[in-house]
Amino acid sequence: MTLTTQSFTYKGRNAAGKLVKGKLDAANEAAAVVRMRTMGLTPVSVDAAGSGTGLNKDISFGMFEKNVGLKDLAVMSRQLATMMSAGLSLLRALTILSSQTENQKLAKTLNEVRMQVEAGSSLSESFAKYRQVFPPIMTHLVRAGETGGFLDQALESIAATFEADVKLRATVKSALTYPVAVLAMAFLAVIGMLIFIVPVFQQMFEDLGGELPLPTQVLVVLSELMIYIVPALVIGFVSFSIWWRKNKHTDRVRSVFDPLKLKLPVFGDLFKKVAIARFTRNFATMTGSGVPVLQSLAIVGDTSGNWVIERALRNVAESVRSGRTIAEPLAAEPLFPSMVVQMIAVGEDAGALEQMLHKIADFYDDEVQSTTEQLTALIEPLMIGVIGVVIGGMIVALYMPVFTIFNEIG
Repeated sequence: MTLTTQSFTYKGRNAAGKLVKGKLDAANEAAAVVRMRTMGLTPVSVDAAGSGTGLNKDISFGMFEKNVGLKDLAVMSRQLATMMSAGLSLLRALTILSSQTENQKLAKTLNEVRMQVEAGSSLSESFAKYRQVFPPIMTHLVRAGETGGFLDQALESIAATFEADVKLRATVKSALTYPVAVLAMAFLAVIGMLIFIVPVFQQMFEDLGGELPLPTQVLVVLSELMIYIVPALVIGFVSFSIWWRKNKHTDRVRSVFDPLKLKLPVFGDLFKKVAIARFTRNFATMTGSGVPVLQSLAIVGDTSGNWVIERALRNVAESVRSGRTIAEPLAAEPLFPSMVVQMIAVGEDAGALEQMLHKIADFYDDEVQSTTEQLTALIEPLMIGVIGVVIGGMIVALYMPVFTIFNEIG
């Protein structure tokens, strides 16, 4: 059922007797009064707000609205768990969060969730209606917490999982930032030399006469083609960006790009460790919160971020559904090292699968950190060498005709 809401302007007094003014959304005036009381205010006046015109009209730039990230969800989950553990009601906690959350999209969504909870929906049911904000793993963990009566602990688990994932992503981003930035600068430097410097030398060579060496001829031809290459590169980049944004989550694209990511010569091993760390941590959190194994496998597969793991977990789910173990189909997947398979097998046999999964996740978190440091130490001199060869080669090619002329004069 879709809830119709309208805006109200209100005046109320807080516990200290201070007059507070503001604006809120509610189904009707009575609901607005109830919401004011949950905010700790004594209502003085509640009036329906007009749509507003001119300077009084709220303007929403949805196109520029910041998306909700894992860090936002981690902070929100941690704060919600803390408030509920302190004895605040769910409605009061959601009211506070919707008013103090910095991310406007998340604040608006939390306000809508609060109204649905106020109308009788559970928190997990409300989250499920906003899949673009709250990922499936979050919805199912909240549902498990509501069913088992440990919602605050489930929210703590969500926060810890998302915080670890944010840290993992930051580690990978730090490893990728340097080479990407250096390559971009080198690419722009090459284009700049071809557009602005090579034509100057070309004119000078034409005035001096003589035949240009082959490397210099190549530079001159590339310089003349820049008028076509640069627009083509810009159009190609923009077109690919639009296509990638629309299709990057489709199975057809992921089934091609995700396996290639794992086979990259330098970063493939890093992506592999990140994928295993994320899978084992999410799976441990789901099983520890009481979510059924088959359901956990489906959710973890969707949130793993890698098509290879998602496909492998489908095979695992079929194995479990037929009464077999989790480790057996994982052993057939080349992505999973034998250590991971053996630890999961021991965890299944000993009834300590959650603990084993957490240990694997912690181990691979450390591995990602170590691999990142090694890559950073390796990439810096490598990138300097590549740039030196490219830029230095262009400079040598430009000066080769000058050396030839000097030799002829001598």
